[in-house]
Amino acid sequence: VLCPCLLYGAYAFLPFDAPLLPTLGARLVYTLRCAAFATFPIVLGMIVSGISRLCSEALEPFGELQQEVELHRTYVSQSIHLFILYFFNVSVLATYLPQELLKLIPLLTGLFAIARLGYWLSYAIGRSFRAFGFSLTFLPLLAMLLWNLYSMLVLEPQHLLA
Repeated sequence: VLCPCLLYGAYAFLPFDAPLLPTLGARLVYTLRCAAFATFPIVLGMIVSGISRLCSEALEPFGELQQEVELHRTYVSQSIHLFILYFFNVSVLATYLPQELLKLIPLLTGLFAIARLGYWLSYAIGRSFRAFGFSLTFLPLLAMLLWNLYSMLVLEPQHLLA
């Protein structure tokens, strides 16, 4: 319930518009540039994971990991998997959206980055609190996937294999 409200509020009240992107290549480059910002939580997680591994008391680098090190490693691994899903979905979405709705691409990128940081924080607090951050990441991905499938199979089935 919170995700559509956040997206609508940001879409309606943030004072920016997407640039004019008439070609498919320009839309994909714009999406790629926006997706670069979505890697910020992953890179930050890698840095923190490396620092926590360096500061751990483990004598063997390939031995048993401490809980703090394992937490960051798990976060980075899950974030990379979700980023791959996010990137492919938002790339396909950019090809089907009309020009007026291309403002959603940077908004979805910001939501992904904030949701991953929220998941990381809630995961560090306790494993039982992580459902909120995960759902804030996964439900927009699911909505994008459903819209992409609807666009491919219902709106433009003649261009599916072209």
